[in-house]
Amino acid sequence: MGHGGNVIDELVTDHREVEELFGRIEALPPGEKDRKLHADQVTMELVRHSVAEEAYLYPAVREHVPNGDALADKEIDDHSKAEQIMKDLESCDADDPEFDRLIGMLMNEIRAHVADEEENLFPKLRAACSPQALEELGDKVRQAKMIAPTRPHPSAPDKPPLNKLLAPGAGLVDRVRDALTGRGKEA
Repeated sequence: MGHGGNVIDELVTDHREVEELFGRIEALPPGEKDRKLHADQVTMELVRHSVAEEAYLYPAVREHVPNGDALADKEIDDHSKAEQIMKDLESCDADDPEFDRLIGMLMNEIRAHVADEEENLFPKLRAACSPQALEELGDKVRQAKMIAPTRPHPSAPDKPPLNKLLAPGAGLVDRVRDALTGRGKEA
């Protein structure tokens, strides 16, 4: 993740990458071990994406979009639900019956969230912000994703300034854990 362009293009590209990973999971039979590998990759991408949105996108929505507080609060609530599902999924192997239930819940939650952002939030943000402001937001989101956590932390702050202060430290710890365990690496 980290594609270039304005914030909307960046986040839509992230959405497509996550959907591609969902497709890989759906293409494999239940119990297949690679489903867990792809689920870990989805989690890593979604957590980075969510942290970046919470740090930069939603504050911009609050500032520039009419009724922005309510829109941002709804999106953050969606993130909280998905993050708890990802946390629960973390402890399941692909052959655990709970894995299929949780991955299905995650896919439904994320697909609804993506549709809402792309059909509702992004057009409003594009109308409210200059192209230059959207480009600057894209740069901030890309930078945030590079240092963001890769594992779900449901109890972590999801609004500035605390999320911006704590996310880099959690991200460092997560990346060390990922490197030591090989998490997120393709077989």
